[in-house]
Amino acid sequence: MTRVVRFHELGGPEVLRIEDVDVPEPGRGEVRIRVKALGLNRAEALLRSGNYIETAQLPSSLGLEAAGVVEKVGEGVDGFAPGDAVSVVPARSMIRWPSYGELATFPAALLVKHPTSLSWEGAAAVWMQYLTAYGGLIDIGGLGRQDFVVITAASSSVGLAAIQIASKVGAIPIAVTRTSAKRQALLEAGAAYVIASAEEDLEARLKEISGPQGIRVVFDPIGGPIFEPLTAAMSPGGILIEYGGLSPEQTPFPLFTVLSKSLMLRGYLVHEVIGDPARLEPAKAFILDGVISGSLQPVIARTFPFDQIVEAHRFLESNKQFGKIVVTV
Repeated sequence: MTRVVRFHELGGPEVLRIEDVDVPEPGRGEVRIRVKALGLNRAEALLRSGNYIETAQLPSSLGLEAAGVVEKVGEGVDGFAPGDAVSVVPARSMIRWPSYGELATFPAALLVKHPTSLSWEGAAAVWMQYLTAYGGLIDIGGLGRQDFVVITAASSSVGLAAIQIASKVGAIPIAVTRTSAKRQALLEAGAAYVIASAEEDLEARLKEISGPQGIRVVFDPIGGPIFEPLTAAMSPGGILIEYGGLSPEQTPFPLFTVLSKSLMLRGYLVHEVIGDPARLEPAKAFILDGVISGSLQPVIARTFPFDQIVEAHRFLESNKQFGKIVVTV
């Protein structure tokens, strides 16, 4: 028996329970790890509340990220042995391979021997955010030196990862946040410019910053009315990468702006990179290089103990965090 987090009904953080369950032996190609730390993601709150792209099968487990020590390997697994320190690339299904538990099992293909310089908390705060940002900015957007890139929801874990990746390749990151409260923190995190969208004219500021060059890449998880000022400031042939839908408002399609500038609006899920080994391997190499060199450093907003998983989810939904929420096990 081991302790895991499950929920028996959809709802808020209060539906999460820590329960004792039997953990099956790892199957062929799988590895069981003793979890040391978990990274929390908005996707888990969406699954818990019934608003995720995957449908919970009650009672349901959850969780996408973990770091820990290999306890047992299944048949056909090469390259991992008991005692190895590993972190987990998010699986396509958190119901099939949940991470919220003292023990968890994953496909060996999703495990990474992370740099020893990373703490357990740091290792649990790497893969979802950096793979999401890398896939959008580098794999799809082709972001390069001196490109202006707009990063909305900039104080989120993915937003901060995107700022660091943009800086790593020599691009110019423009962070967009709702108010100026986090302006200095975002500048210290590597943003070249910060715009408070509730206090400033977003379109005017973007045009002032980018000048005639315009914004070539936009990386946005919000949607809604922000589409119009964002596309208005983009350069001809630019690309807007949409990886979420946080806005409760309708998202207008800026038809004439898109036509006149030959813009590309691209929907994106990180699973398209994770599910393609030809795209995942260079992504992992890029991220590991950045972690080792120090150009990519996970920002941890707050750490909770495992027994406070409900409180951790409440904090996740408060939108007060700057970076990643981590749970130690």
